[in-house]
Amino acid sequence: MSSESRILQKVQTDKDFPRVSLTEPTQSGYIQLAAEVDSRPPFFPSSKSKRELLKTCKNLCEKLKQRTDVISALTFKAVLIPPGRGEFLRKRPEVHIARFDVAILIETASPERAKALKEEPIFTELEAAVRETARHVHLITATNIKRMGPVDHQADGIFLFNYFYADDTEQNLAVWEYTAGWFKQQTGLDNSTLLLPENEEASEYSVINHCRWDSLWDILPSILFKPTFGSYVLANFEANRTAAIPILYKLA
Repeated sequence: MSSESRILQKVQTDKDFPRVSLTEPTQSGYIQLAAEVDSRPPFFPSSKSKRELLKTCKNLCEKLKQRTDVISALTFKAVLIPPGRGEFLRKRPEVHIARFDVAILIETASPERAKALKEEPIFTELEAAVRETARHVHLITATNIKRMGPVDHQADGIFLFNYFYADDTEQNLAVWEYTAGWFKQQTGLDNSTLLLPENEEASEYSVINHCRWDSLWDILPSILFKPTFGSYVLANFEANRTAAIPILYKLA
């Protein structure tokens, strides 16, 4: 019996989905900086302070891109917080429900470079600007633990950061892989980079999934109207003591 089969608790349903084929994780290091700035829903017009912050973040990310140890540095603006949390979070009222309407993702040449960059003046300037404006900030360095395929940042689209909370990270990884087939079959998803925080004690979330669709209509109808999203995806999350807090973004 594999370690995954011992960890994973499968929900019995009359519908099954094929397992996805994973590619090798990247050897990159990542910094993810997420912030709650506006209290209004993200599809409402942004406040002046948020607009100014996004401009500052984009300018500093452009400077970061010029470094030889930085592969990419991107600023995202939330467009929608869709359903998908499930019932598990009701049993964990201490968990912070992510409402991050601004997110930054920096990919570096290695995990060591990500840790070093986090202490350098250009990043501390970026972090300070975010903390000065935001009411809640989440900052991690991370590695890529599992991957469906590379996330294309060259063209705009709809990007997901899915902030997972789980009692057990290994169980979280197992159920993420098990349910990924639903997203591939039902939404056409062919890319995903799963980020594992370097220091779990410093993160509010066990893993963060990042992926992209061309359009909001590639993902939204499936999670709103397909019954198997609840009976298969959310039910398996619940059975494995895992909750997803998804937020959809566009490039700022």
